Amino acid sequence: MKRTLVAVCALAAMALLGVRPLTAGQTSAPARERVNVSEKGPQVGERVPDFSLTDQNGRTRTLQSLMGQRGLMLVFIRSADW
Repeated sequence: MKRTLVAVCALAAMALLGVRPLTAGQTSAPARERVNVSEKGPQVGERVPDFSLTDQNGRTRTLQSLMGQRGLMLVFIRSADW
C-alpha cells in the first residue's frame, strides 16, 4: 500500500511539472530545449565595459582596480537569496 501511494504521488508530481515517465525501451529523458547563451550577457573572451560598483563591504570597485597582469575573470552566480 505504501509503495503504491509513493508511486501515485511521484506520477502526480511528474504530471504537474510536465515530465513524462520513461516508456518501455526508452533509456533517457527527452532532450531539453537548448538555451542561446549569446543572448545572456557577456561572452567568453569579450571585453566588458568599464564599471564602478560597491562591494559587500561598501568599498568602490572598478574594472581597473580588479584587473591583474593576466587580466580578470568575472564569474556571475545566480542566488536565490539576493
